Amino acid sequence: MTIDFQERYREGLRLFNEEDFFECHEVFEELWSESKGDDKKFLQGMIQAAVALFHFGNENFGGAKKLYTSAREKLAPLGEEYMGIALARFLADFENCFQELLANTEVYPTTVSLKDELVPKVIAIEEGLL
Repeated sequence: MTIDFQERYREGLRLFNEEDFFECHEVFEELWSESKGDDKKFLQGMIQAAVALFHFGNENFGGAKKLYTSAREKLAPLGEEYMGIALARFLADFENCFQELLANTEVYPTTVSLKDELVPKVIAIEEGLL
């Protein structure tokens, strides 16, 4: 990782943890365009996770569910830890956050909302990442 990439990556993680999902998505999208292989897949998954949470918060439940599923498909195969974060922990928290929405069978859910205390945070396993 170049120093510039590392700094922008850290900024994207910071924005995610501050729940500024739109700006996080913008930063990660720039990095995604410069990446290859599993790093590209990881960044795409994080972009989709951020946008899923953005949609969930704006009650675009269909978009939130679709992007939740896409994000999990990209991130789950990457293992316990990836690019300095506790990825398995993140995915468990992400799933817990979406559990009520995913279980809801209403066409237009009226009893579901994004609960701030369930919004997942990125946990760094690499010193100085966050």
